[in-house]
Amino acid sequence: MPDFNDARLKRPDGVGIGFQVTAGVAAIRETQAADGRLGTQALHGELLDVFLEDGEFGLCQLRRDRYVGWVNMDALSAPALPVTHKVSALRTYCFSEPDLKSAPRFMLCLGARVAATGRTDGPWVECARAGWVHTRHLAALEAFETDPARVAERYLETPYLWGGRESLGLDCSGLVQQAFEACGVILPRDSDMQAAWAGEPVADWRAPGALRRGDLVFWEGHAGLLTAPDTLLHANAFHLGVAREPLAAAIDRLRSVVGEVTGVRRVALQPGGTPDWLKAV
Repeated sequence: MPDFNDARLKRPDGVGIGFQVTAGVAAIRETQAADGRLGTQALHGELLDVFLEDGEFGLCQLRRDRYVGWVNMDALSAPALPVTHKVSALRTYCFSEPDLKSAPRFMLCLGARVAATGRTDGPWVECARAGWVHTRHLAALEAFETDPARVAERYLETPYLWGGRESLGLDCSGLVQQAFEACGVILPRDSDMQAAWAGEPVADWRAPGALRRGDLVFWEGHAGLLTAPDTLLHANAFHLGVAREPLAAAIDRLRSVVGEVTGVRRVALQPGGTPDWLKAV
């Protein structure tokens, strides 16, 4: 079970005030500085609690995976609005009017949540604090993908971004987290947490026929997802983005960088439920 005394997950002291992300994406940084290192990102519509404000930044904890960091308060609004839909396209714009030629306000990425106002115009839905979004790029909150590997493949060639979770840039564990969340499963944010708490270990993963599509492969500080028993998909610094390559080749190359594979885990898809690692709070 998780160590909730880990600084990345430990609830800050004081009373948290609830906010909602109303920018396209909010950077959650390790320090209260505009150039502070990125810890993770919160997508539009996500909920978080702010425990301390220091200038333009707030010390916050995300409700979805309990990650802690500093967020620019300009990216947030209160009170939180009930979300009604989620973005099903890899990325889409929200527009100022129900018209593709109108000014775009900002971009929304896969998994972002929106709050429909009830106003529609043909195939367009007005979303509070965002704009008009095309219905073709929205899905019901309870609609889930069934193949995390297929979701991950949609991110192919996306640039590598440490701490990223959006379709314009993400890291290895961000890719894994996004792929499984689209299938209704919340995984921990970082690769070491995923290696410890995501699903169940595949003890005999080296045996012929043991690996499956969707299995997670871990190294020290790195994670990838199998699209086939012999093929790895991962966001990585070598390719500077999301790439697919033979698993054996990745193991050989990474051996001199991060060492041997530390384990393989298999995650059962149980959409919509609270994962065991969060129930331990």
